Amino acid sequence: MDHAPTMSGPQPSPRSDAQAPAGSSVAANPGNTLPSDDDKLQVTSHNQYKTPRLVRDLLDPSPLKQFQRWLGDAMNPPREEVQDATGDRVRLEPVHEPEAMTLCTALPNGIPSARVVLLKQVDARGFVFYTNYHSRKSRELDANPYASMAFYWREQSRSVRVVGRAEKVSREESEAYFASRPRGSQIGAWASRQSEEVESEEQVARWVEEVEKQYEGHEVPCPPHWGGWRVVPFEVEFWSGQPSRLHDRFRYTRPEGAEDAEWKIKRLSP
Repeated sequence: MDHAPTMSGPQPSPRSDAQAPAGSSVAANPGNTLPSDDDKLQVTSHNQYKTPRLVRDLLDPSPLKQFQRWLGDAMNPPREEVQDATGDRVRLEPVHEPEAMTLCTALPNGIPSARVVLLKQVDARGFVFYTNYHSRKSRELDANPYASMAFYWREQSRSVRVVGRAEKVSREESEAYFASRPRGSQIGAWASRQSEEVESEEQVARWVEEVEKQYEGHEVPCPPHWGGWRVVPFEVEFWSGQPSRLHDRFRYTRPEGAEDAEWKIKRLSP
């Protein structure tokens, strides 16, 4: 999964979120758009968030452990209800595909690019995703090894932002993860010339057919041009949506490269 679909020009008005579940945003204005011409689409919704408070005393000293806690809540929310900022009792809802994240890279001259990829591991050192090492994101990380990531869990009105330095994971890690992938995905990793222009869909189908014939009756090995990146963070922010845009925000920071240093935790203004 490399890129999210884009939207341009006039689009149908999104549905009202007036019946959104607890733990998600609730629309105060069910009419989400204003009349617009062919050149403009204006969004006028004003959501009021119903989310448990993010409190400093409950934060883990490590943002990686705090992220694991939030990711666990996104995948398997606790059954018990908790109190939000208005005193109401709310229950966190499960998040669809919480591992999806926006990954931002940039050229050395500062021109950025962003795409949606899937997180595959978070460990004591950082956040890991896998991709083609010939892809645009990999080429940009080779030239400028800094990346930012953003997770948005709409169902729970929570977001996490990460900034760090990217490094390739070991070959052993890449091969172990590749072996766990479905065979079709393994074939695709060999067949795809990721981010390159192609003449047609039929051309991609021919490449896939060639790889299928090559490995028919055999295991598919991990391509040398495919593997993982680990983003080792030096800044992580946790955001929890609150009423009237008075959101809870906490930022963890440490010096770049100082992986044994204690994280500093500061509350940020909404």
